[in-house]
Amino acid sequence: MRIPPYYRRPAWQRFFAGMVIGGAISWCIFLYIFGVWQEDHTALIEKQKEEIVDLKNEKKIWQEEYKEINKRTIEQLTIQKINIKITNWEKYKLDLLSVSEIEDSVKDDISMMIAKDIDTVYKSKELIKKIIQNKPIKIHDKRYKLQVKEMVIFTTLSIQLEISFEE
Repeated sequence: MRIPPYYRRPAWQRFFAGMVIGGAISWCIFLYIFGVWQEDHTALIEKQKEEIVDLKNEKKIWQEEYKEINKRTIEQLTIQKINIKITNWEKYKLDLLSVSEIEDSVKDDISMMIAKDIDTVYKSKELIKKIIQNKPIKIHDKRYKLQVKEMVIFTTLSIQLEISFEE
């Protein structure tokens, strides 16, 4: 087997030379386009890195502010709701309607504590006790008084009362 004698024919020589020159030119074009794309992508990656660093710094600042605001908010919590519960109403054979009316009356008396911050309510807990205990209650022609047994102060002001005959 032998190689055909294409090297003697100028048409074939031009064809092969054109292929080599075309291959070299296309390789140069490929390298140029690939280099331009690489530069564009590298610039984009650098821009994104800078953006990520800026966003991380901004996120850190927001988190610090959020923590500070939460700290201040916890320090300044307010009373949202008042719960009044009379514990020994069965002892005096009171009906549920009367108990509910007494609870509502006490709740109305201390309703000014709603939306006050917890520190203020805590400082005025003695005043709340006196407001409740100094109020005479009249049910079925009998006079009762209330005694504060337990007071829990948080976002909900919970007070447990005991009722007794007024002396």
